[in-house]
Order: sequence, then structure tokens, then C-alpha cells
Amino acid sequence: MAFKLKHLFFLSILKPQKPTLSNLLLLQQYRGIAKVRLKWVKNRSLDHIIDTETDLKAACLLKDAIKRSPTGFLTAKSFADWQKLLGLTVPVLRFLRRYPTLFHEFPHARYASLPCFKLTDTALLLDSQEQSIHKNCESDTVERLCKLLMMMKTRTVSLQSLYPLRYDLGLPDSFDKILVPKYPDHFRFVKASNGILCLRLAEWREELAVSALEKSKEIKKSSDEYRQFKSGKTSLVFSMSFPKGYGGQKKVKAWMEEFQKLPYISPYEDSRRIDPNSELMEKRVVGVLHEILSLTVHKKTKRNYLRSLREELNLPHKFTRLFTRYPGIFYLSLKCKTTTVALREGYRRGKLVDPHPIARLREKFYHVMRTGLLYRGKGANLISHQGILLNDMEDETGQETSDGEEVESGDECSEEISDVEEGSDEE
Repeated sequence: MAFKLKHLFFLSILKPQKPTLSNLLLLQQYRGIAKVRLKWVKNRSLDHIIDTETDLKAACLLKDAIKRSPTGFLTAKSFADWQKLLGLTVPVLRFLRRYPTLFHEFPHARYASLPCFKLTDTALLLDSQEQSIHKNCESDTVERLCKLLMMMKTRTVSLQSLYPLRYDLGLPDSFDKILVPKYPDHFRFVKASNGILCLRLAEWREELAVSALEKSKEIKKSSDEYRQFKSGKTSLVFSMSFPKGYGGQKKVKAWMEEFQKLPYISPYEDSRRIDPNSELMEKRVVGVLHEILSLTVHKKTKRNYLRSLREELNLPHKFTRLFTRYPGIFYLSLKCKTTTVALREGYRRGKLVDPHPIARLREKFYHVMRTGLLYRGKGANLISHQGILLNDMEDETGQETSDGEEVESGDECSEEISDVEEGSDEE
């Protein structure tokens, strides 16, 4: 046939009426989108951000762990096996000693050879500012958590899958104990059939069912443009920023134009009746991944964290291949012995386009870390507490470098990415 019935079926779901001739003609352009194999292109700027923020995240998590400790400190023995958990490439003890402006080392009261670490006054000051931001931005945090649950098939996610995302989503430490109980109209705890504790959305909130892409296009539900979008007559366009050399390639340009013409499927719509092998499902998956990354504070997260949500998000088994298939939307980094996916539109010239207050606070945290690393024991004397309280430190986590650097051997690079993807899918 001249068109695919699966696309016709999908449009009938969006607008339950008999297909018109215009719809049939429209469907013809949705069939057989050309498959273009793209080389992976290294982005030094984003790689640098991911590299530095790996240490930043580890320091923040260690800060929270020390704060949770009933003794107010941690011994070297207690965190000896945390290296992999924190995503570090060096032992945790060596890492803590790098940053004396945050972590003060002292001998144990009973075992003099056992190193212990507590938070410095500067770290405590930064933590108090963080708690103040969490309090002021609590409504925004609740909204983002609701939106995440609204994308799930059962509006439920296990705490086991959610807790690793806590830092990326900007959730407060122990959010399940201090935040969730305050909003019984929004969340409730339930136990899955396997006994795992899960967080469930208490009630669907239609006012939140607007994606970041829809907001960026300033589409209102009452407008004719929105109704045309919902009926499949018009589509939303993803922002794309290709590495150098890609934008001018005819095959890539034609492919992306066909992709953009496909109807945009909101990540908050039920997708279980869409053909999983259709191009429409592929664009829907791209939209879901785009929305999740948009909800994160730093517009990036680890790929394995997304894999743990695959079933609830109704994603295909090989969905991670889309990160390299759409390099204009996503960037896949292999820095720090892990795989991180970032949203390209979230960054410009090595900095976040629209930094969240938590992200700005973490810039201060990183400034204090760098001071300790460069000046060691003298670093504490170089930090002005008044400056930390009143001024935003300059962002040192990014560099104004070129958007991308093409790897010389495209075949080798493609093979490297392919091997990583295949391995991760089997984990």
C-alpha cells in the first residue's frame, strides 16, 4: 500500500474520526524515513563539564552522608567500598583529602591510625544555603517529581530506581522522609508485588501535563495552534545543534526534516497502543528522553539511571541507541568510566542556559572545592564566608570551547559506541 496503516491507526487515536483524503496524503510522508549512520563526535566542552561535575556530585553526596551520620563524622573504614557507588576513579580516602576546604580530617578518639572526616565550617555554611533553596523551591521540586511520575505507565516508580536520580533531579536528601509525607494529595507509598517500596502519583494533574518542548514553543491549550497540533495537522520541532560538519550533509538534513515532520507525541500521553516498530514510536521515545533530561537540574544524567525506568516509561529495549542516532538533540559522553547523556540545548558555550538555583549553589560548592585542591591547607584562609553568602561564584565547571571535535577515525569511534551500547543492554 502507499502508506502504513499503523500511522493511520495512530492518528485515529489522536482524533477519533474517519480518515480524510488530506490525512491519507499526509501519511505518505511518514513512511520509510531514511536511516543515516552517523559518526560519534567528541564534544570537549560537554566532556569537561561531565568530568568536573562527577567530582562535584561525589563531594555533595559525601557531604550529605556525613551530615546524616549520628556522630557527625565518617571513618575511613565506613566509606572504603564507596568508590564505585560515587562514580570516582580514585579511592574515597584520597578524594576526601583533595578537598580540605570541605572535609576536615582528624584521628579517631580510640584508634589513632583511623582517619575520620567531618564537615568544615564552610561546608556547613553551603549546606545551610542548600536547605534554604530547597525550602524556597519546594513547589518546583514537587512539580518536577509529579511530572516524572506522570510519564510512567502506572504512575509509579520504585524508590530503588528513583533514589539514584535524586541528585540529578535536585531532590533534597532523604526526600522520601522529609518531602513526600508533606504532600499526601500528591504522592503515596505503595508496595510492588515483589515487595519493593514504590512512590505513586496520588492524582493526575492535567495542568502539569505540558512538556518542556511545548512550553518552549509557547503553545496554549486554548489556541487553534494547539488543537491542530493535537490532531496531528502540525508538529513541534526539536531544537538541534549538530557538531561541525553535520548540518551541511544532505542526507542528514533530509533525514532530520522528515523526522521533524512526524507528529509530536507528548510524553504524558498513553503510548501503549502505538506500534513499537514505527517511526512515530521512535519520535515519541525521543520526546520522553528529552522531557526527562529537561526535568534534571544539570540537563544530564547517567544512561543506566534511565535504563532502570525503561519498562515503566514504555521504552524499547535498545532505546539507548537513540542517543547517538540523534546527535543534534543528545550528547553521549564516555568520561569517568561511565556513560552520561546530556541535552545539547541545555548548554551554551560550556554553561547551562537556564541554571536552577540548586545549580548555582553547586557552582559555589565547586569553587570551594577548587580552592582546596589548588591551595590545600591554606585554601580555607582564602575563602570569604561573606562572599559565599552574598555573591555567586563564577562558574568554573564549563569552558568556552568549540561545540565539537570530530574524531579522525569514524569507524573506530562508531565501533566503540556500539560496543558500549551492546554491553549496557545486557547488564
